[in-house]
Amino acid sequence: MQAPIHSEESFATLDGTGIRYAVFLQGCPFKCAYCHNPDTQPFAGGTPVQADDLVKKILRYKTYFKGGGGVTFSGGEPLLHAQFILECEQKLAAFGIGCALDTSGAVPLNDAVRAAVDHSEMVILDIKMPNEEGYEKYIHGSMKNPLALFDYCVSNGKRLWLRTVIVPGINDREEDVESYLALIGERIKGVEKYELLAFHTLGFSKYEKLGWENPLKDTPALTNERLAALQTYLDGRIKEIL
Repeated sequence: MQAPIHSEESFATLDGTGIRYAVFLQGCPFKCAYCHNPDTQPFAGGTPVQADDLVKKILRYKTYFKGGGGVTFSGGEPLLHAQFILECEQKLAAFGIGCALDTSGAVPLNDAVRAAVDHSEMVILDIKMPNEEGYEKYIHGSMKNPLALFDYCVSNGKRLWLRTVIVPGINDREEDVESYLALIGERIKGVEKYELLAFHTLGFSKYEKLGWENPLKDTPALTNERLAALQTYLDGRIKEIL
């Protein structure tokens, strides 16, 4: 089986535990206003790669995966290509290499998605907005599928990280953090880590290259100080809840 790959990173350190081989798959149903990789959104594009060829390439880096490393499938939305991912997961497992899924949960929770999740060592799920209105306005999609994946991971004891991008003027207040916690509710007990990420402007040039309007072109990057303050607030509230 093959899938369109946008890019690969052989020494990724921010996409799960340890040193990772990150595979960015092409295509995404969501059109996030703050997307920093808009070039991964179109379904047309990427380089078609066979699962066997990708596995052979990854195996060259196996020695770097000691200490909890492995492969992370990201995107775009990787679970658009769930059957391809499952084939890679099964082949890599034969060599003792685990895989993580870095997903927005944008696709329906069908049998192929369940199988890819079941064969992964962990899921990194992006909770983009705290309510359906936010998803419609800023993500141009629904929160139905992400929450279904969230529930599936928690109910099956899947190792789970959550991530949320914090954008100035949109979701950068303590009240917004409370809204996310209210959405998550009791499911927070099944979450190993909840990490806030800072909105940045590094991808702005990609909108110009694509000839697309950048909906947040006048929005400044979130400061490190504000990110740290919100992460501290979130961590404290989670401790209170647990």
